[in-house]
Amino acid sequence: MKRGHKSKIAAKIAFGGTITLAVKIDIDTLKGYLEGLPRLLDILKAHDVRASVFFSMGPDNSGKAIRRIFRKGFISKMFRTKAPSAYGIKTLLYGTLLPAPMITAANPDLIRRTVDEGHDCGIHSWDHVYWQDNLPSLSREQIRAELERAFSQFEEYAHFRPDSCAAPGWQVTQDSLIVQDKLGLKYCSDTRGYSPFIPEMGDITFSTPQIPSTLPTLDEVLGDVRPENVSSYYAGLLRDGLNVHTIHTEMEGGMMHGAFSDFLDKCRDMGVRFLTLKEAVKKISAFPKCRVVMGEIPGRAGNVALQEEKL
Repeated sequence: MKRGHKSKIAAKIAFGGTITLAVKIDIDTLKGYLEGLPRLLDILKAHDVRASVFFSMGPDNSGKAIRRIFRKGFISKMFRTKAPSAYGIKTLLYGTLLPAPMITAANPDLIRRTVDEGHDCGIHSWDHVYWQDNLPSLSREQIRAELERAFSQFEEYAHFRPDSCAAPGWQVTQDSLIVQDKLGLKYCSDTRGYSPFIPEMGDITFSTPQIPSTLPTLDEVLGDVRPENVSSYYAGLLRDGLNVHTIHTEMEGGMMHGAFSDFLDKCRDMGVRFLTLKEAVKKISAFPKCRVVMGEIPGRAGNVALQEEKL
């Protein structure tokens, strides 16, 4: 995926030519929820930043991800990110040698704390691994059941129904986009790209705006970027317009939390403006239409949903 001249212009139109940053937090595992999320909430509070937080609500089946071992780049990613240290040995066994624990049920107060501290909250998944590994084979009814289960449990804990979601592993299908439209969501962040858009896939134009992640994730760059240089690296990627940075509670909320805090310091020094994805959507009066295609990006195993670049 390229970041070309047209990409920057599209972002400037909506956000006035200023450097704007939305922090998107994905919660994939029990450890990330119980340990990484509170640490990130503390960092965000100290910097007076509000983020968009997406919860995996159901079982932590992280151990089943071993089935991706034959995907190109999966083993190298595990070594580059020091996955056993970042995720913990127990996490890597959940759903296989160890039973899969429920994530948010372990402490619903963390959802309520996230809401109370003013963050934009949405759904990441019910079962993260199940969605990421099986979505193309799921029927529309199965997809809806997965999302409805997650939305209902969030509503039980937070006493309101969220109106956004972000697909695990940036995995989408026509059916998943159809289901999102029928759920009446305000926006989704299922894709990688360069600027907010209305998705087109196959012969369908959908109605739910996509706010794509524009920056590479930490697990995609570690190895090429030394840990001590991470904050400067990300600061150097920021451009005029809307930047969307997806972080993970298991990485930036874990062993790399210091680098994330340093990055926020650098952003403040640069005069970066922060907003949530929900706030970003409200500032856009018209969304361009762009096709969604599945393709590879550097540092990530397998295909992800990409916003096709306009020529």
